[in-house]
Amino acid sequence: MSEKLTHGDIIARQILLSRLTRVPMVVVLDNIRSLLNVGAIFRAADGVGVRKLFLCGITGYPPQGGIAKTALGAEESVPWEYHKDAKGLLEALKVEGYAILALEQAKGAIAHNEYLPKCPICLILGNEVEGVSEELMQLCDDTIEIRMMGVKNSLNVAVAFGVAAFALRGNVGL
Repeated sequence: MSEKLTHGDIIARQILLSRLTRVPMVVVLDNIRSLLNVGAIFRAADGVGVRKLFLCGITGYPPQGGIAKTALGAEESVPWEYHKDAKGLLEALKVEGYAILALEQAKGAIAHNEYLPKCPICLILGNEVEGVSEELMQLCDDTIEIRMMGVKNSLNVAVAFGVAAFALRGNVGL
């Protein structure tokens, strides 16, 4: 039988883990419409240990509205930057040696839980309706997807990020 951790135990563990090296992953949010989704992605990014979030295009950024509601403080612990132009940012990250990876349904996409990352990686998340733009897809080295079993063909972008990011972290052995 398992015994739940106390709140104090959880806080002590998180302080210790937060001092460890972050996962060799940055994340680009391009044109995410919902501030609640942005906040939820901040929170999952904190849990995964990503190095940085890049908020691009129409994506909201702190301290705007609903972000804090779902981020629950993660917007203060996860490094982030705003860039109007995601394409220019991705081109610069490629030069820095990042493998550019889209989370998208595409021909030739690899199942998220089977992908073996070539670190460091930059994971791109696109608009809730349109997904990752064709312009950004052209810059990608690989595409991963979460293969759905039900009638619905996709997950909410924040949920999809959490699923994919934890799988990627596990696939790099962290």
